[in-house]
Amino acid sequence: MEKNNNLVFIISLIICAIIAVWAVFFNASFTVLSNAMFAFFTVDFGWLYCVAMIIFVFFCIWLAFSKYGKITLGDDGEKPEYSTMSWIAMLFGCGMGVGLVFWGVAEPMSFFAGPASGIEPMSPEAANFAMKAAFMHWGISPWANYAIMGLALAYFGFRKKEKTMISTTLVPLMGKKLADGWLGKTIDVMAVFATVAGVVTSLGLGVMQINSGLNMVLGVPSNLTIQIVIILIISVIYIWTAASGIEKGIKLISDVNLYLFIGLMVAGFVIGPKVEILNNLIGGIGSYLQNFIKDSLLVDGYGDNSWTFSWRIFYWAWFIAWAPFVGVFIARISRGRTIRQFIMGVALVPALMSIVWFSIFGSLGLHLASSGILTADEINAIAAAPEIGLFLVLQHYPLAKLLSIVAIILLNTFFITSANSGTFVLSMLSTEGAQNPPKKKMVIWGVIQSIMAIGMMLAGGLKPLQTISIAAAFPFIFIMFAEIASLVKILGQEKIAKT
Repeated sequence: MEKNNNLVFIISLIICAIIAVWAVFFNASFTVLSNAMFAFFTVDFGWLYCVAMIIFVFFCIWLAFSKYGKITLGDDGEKPEYSTMSWIAMLFGCGMGVGLVFWGVAEPMSFFAGPASGIEPMSPEAANFAMKAAFMHWGISPWANYAIMGLALAYFGFRKKEKTMISTTLVPLMGKKLADGWLGKTIDVMAVFATVAGVVTSLGLGVMQINSGLNMVLGVPSNLTIQIVIILIISVIYIWTAASGIEKGIKLISDVNLYLFIGLMVAGFVIGPKVEILNNLIGGIGSYLQNFIKDSLLVDGYGDNSWTFSWRIFYWAWFIAWAPFVGVFIARISRGRTIRQFIMGVALVPALMSIVWFSIFGSLGLHLASSGILTADEINAIAAAPEIGLFLVLQHYPLAKLLSIVAIILLNTFFITSANSGTFVLSMLSTEGAQNPPKKKMVIWGVIQSIMAIGMMLAGGLKPLQTISIAAAFPFIFIMFAEIASLVKILGQEKIAKT
């Protein structure tokens, strides 16, 4: 039995080792293959990513407001394990990680400099497009994607008392024998690899931005040596907090992270162009909702799809690659929530927080760009090196140094919340879905992620690993479709009490 329990763990370690050696020592061939795989899936199946993401959104809306919304993810009458604030803090820190801070200024600026075909770069139309596109990428769609995976895991884990493994959510469709056999193990191993690659890539992106901030604010050199030192220091913290458990480690850091996030957001609004921020928030939400279906299916049969493939399809693929990791973690912390509470909390609240964040920090950058304070060269520099965007823009506003230091601290806490929740999830997935996996495995996975991040940076960058993880996660589109069918089938057997 012990051997079977460790099968996913052993196979996953072997695959991660092979990928790491290949990526580090034969980086050129690894990059060629990863780019070819990604190009194939995005160009030939871009339409499928678009269809999948909009299906996830509408399924979540239907389920939240259906008669099944009152079902508890656990025993009837069971209370939530964590307070609503801590729950939101943990799922938000896990689900977005350093992405919001990394892209909050840089993404709207990138779209302002290089919008979709037919829009003049650095024009008012490009600025409006930039805000609408950022809302689309960080709004309800990625969170609905996470909610599908997380809900299936939480329902089967807490309502049906099954293992918190992705293979378990497919038992109603494929049967227990196949789910526990080779097919189920393959799915679980794929989830482990997608999680490792996703967290490692985020670690690298976060470290680059932390180093850029330290360079601009404190004059710390920006080089590979400093970045490796940052990884090593933060690795100790995230491994320690993961091994300390959710209550003592992950929850504590997540609460601090949420308060810092809200504090920086409020400060950004106070120092920024307030009317412009509010106009972008309200007008952007209106444009986002009005064009939601059209923008969700933004592929042309004969037009120029280069922007769509480079940005929207890339994001959809990346968020699907993150779904196993985020889904497992938010399932783990959602015991006692109803299905309606789960969907509203996972798909709506973080999406609104993200939209407000982009309204504020996107406006800080676009205000400087559209008023001519930032030159075209500076705008293009931010688009080319996103990690410098936030700090370059803050330099033009009051309290620049203080806010930059807070931003660096926030980057660290986001970094840690992603990595410690990822470490916890990897330990769960490699221990048959154990709710409180062994600390030894958390240490092992934490060290592996740190070594892989350093190795990839030494080899010349994390982009190929991110690309291969996105390509490898393509099957999760079909797995999540299967989870939807599985949920519909099993929920149909529930006896819903009339109220």
